[in-house]
Amino acid sequence: MDEYNRFVDWDKMDVTAQSQDAKELTCTEFQELKQLARQGYWAKNHSLRAKAYHKLISNIPCRTVTPDANVYRDIVVKIVGKRNSSSLPLPEFVDDSLVPTYCLNAEGIGAVRKIILCIANQFPDISFCPALPSVIALLLHYSKDEAECFEQVCRILACNDPSKRLIDQTFLAFESSCMTFGDLVNKYCQAAHKLMVAVSEDVLEVYSDWQRWLFGELPLVYIARVFDVFLVEGYKVLYRVALALLKFFRKVRAGQPMESDSVQQDIRAFVRDIAKSVSPERLLEKAFAIRLLSRKEIHLLQIANEKALQRKGITVKQKSVASPKRQNVHLAVHAENFRSEIVSVKEMRDIWSWIPERFALCQPLLLFTTLEHGCSLNRFYSHSEGHEPTLLLIKTTAREVCGAYLSTDWGERRRGGSKLSFFGTGECFVFRLQPEVERYEWVIIKHPELATAGSEPENHASRASSSLSSSSVTSDASSRLSPFLSARHFNLPSKTASMFMAGSSECIIIGGGDGQALYLDADLNHGRTSHCNTFNNQPLCSESFQISVLEAHVARRGLVKHSNTLLQTSCKD
Repeated sequence: MDEYNRFVDWDKMDVTAQSQDAKELTCTEFQELKQLARQGYWAKNHSLRAKAYHKLISNIPCRTVTPDANVYRDIVVKIVGKRNSSSLPLPEFVDDSLVPTYCLNAEGIGAVRKIILCIANQFPDISFCPALPSVIALLLHYSKDEAECFEQVCRILACNDPSKRLIDQTFLAFESSCMTFGDLVNKYCQAAHKLMVAVSEDVLEVYSDWQRWLFGELPLVYIARVFDVFLVEGYKVLYRVALALLKFFRKVRAGQPMESDSVQQDIRAFVRDIAKSVSPERLLEKAFAIRLLSRKEIHLLQIANEKALQRKGITVKQKSVASPKRQNVHLAVHAENFRSEIVSVKEMRDIWSWIPERFALCQPLLLFTTLEHGCSLNRFYSHSEGHEPTLLLIKTTAREVCGAYLSTDWGERRRGGSKLSFFGTGECFVFRLQPEVERYEWVIIKHPELATAGSEPENHASRASSSLSSSSVTSDASSRLSPFLSARHFNLPSKTASMFMAGSSECIIIGGGDGQALYLDADLNHGRTSHCNTFNNQPLCSESFQISVLEAHVARRGLVKHSNTLLQTSCKD
């Protein structure tokens, strides 16, 4: 076929899709390269794709001393020796059971393992890199020999441009990417997220598979098209495609029973057999139709999630002989430690799947319950102050269940003096569980067009925003960040409803503007609910109700008062 065919089993390749037209890649401008990559300009010519990959990878800024082809030729004999390459044991930072063959011949399959071992020798700082076998196997298709492939992979691993993230090389980076993907699913794939919550015991464990979908299960033709764009646009493309895969999975499987006892296995099988339902072009079209956060915003979310993992002491992969599931990482709601007279463990896991990933890592701890502490708003405050975020749960005498996720310490209510004033951030939401499940987020998350930069009525939220802006967040942050991120993490003002939470000695109010999502009296005995502009919600239960039980829970492990500071630090950097 061409000079880049040494490792390819052409009998397994679809050569009919290969164009023999002579093409050259002459453009250098990013926007033009981006358009060509998305259109698949070099996808139908094996030689052209090889040349495109070489050109794009050679332009990656790397560390001063980056191993090249000559290094590989020097070390491969010492490391591999005369051993059979197909049976070489792999380093622990890759999964030996996930080494795709991608239509490689026997020499190519052995070359993947040899290159991984040589990379382990040259990159001792790599501790977790599950995508590496897939990347090597793919690039062998477009390399003249093993040494050339080794050099290209090394350039990707040694990229030193802080704004250009490529492949995760530590467990901390990988795990925080899984959390960030969960945050993005929660925002952009709400129907799919609802399905995952319904059919899986641990939805975060499902999302931890997202890189496996791409670098393990996705067929060669598809991952090659994704890699075309990845080399031009970077890591964000991977999130886009994984979100699109989840959307298609929900659409194709809607109303159908699960094929196995595990939705994880069903998604993997769907991705492996994706050619039955979705073409590569349609997959990428769906991926680029998602109006994702900017690279900077995704980077900030990633930093926030990394810091949450570090606070929980999760920085390396723990070996488990009992189960392959990473119980310490994701499944925070443990039945043996959980206490509630309002919701079951399953229901709490459903609620926990809605909250920001950095807090979902932590076990919910019961702070206050009217059954033990009495029906007193002052006692509620005394048990809840000093903790954030908190989860408010209410069961009515009519057996209805509703509540609110509240981002901010109730002690902040004192900042308004004797005047009842609102505070909190756009991470707050309200929900009902009985008689049916429904969550209502801040209205601007679904309708960002409602957000306009400007001043707010004088309340605590706007004062807090001013103090943040004058310290570590610049005054024009709201113009640089989407309403989603600025509201959720920087507490910046918008002109529309931001009446999240308020409290006094007389009452608690959640949500405002033409009504209140929740109003609770000082005796925690009676309450009201109605539509409000903040959450654009329906009444959460009977519009006037009597409280049977009220509880407040907090995410354990000391994640207190850092929902904003997590990202303030990153702005300085």
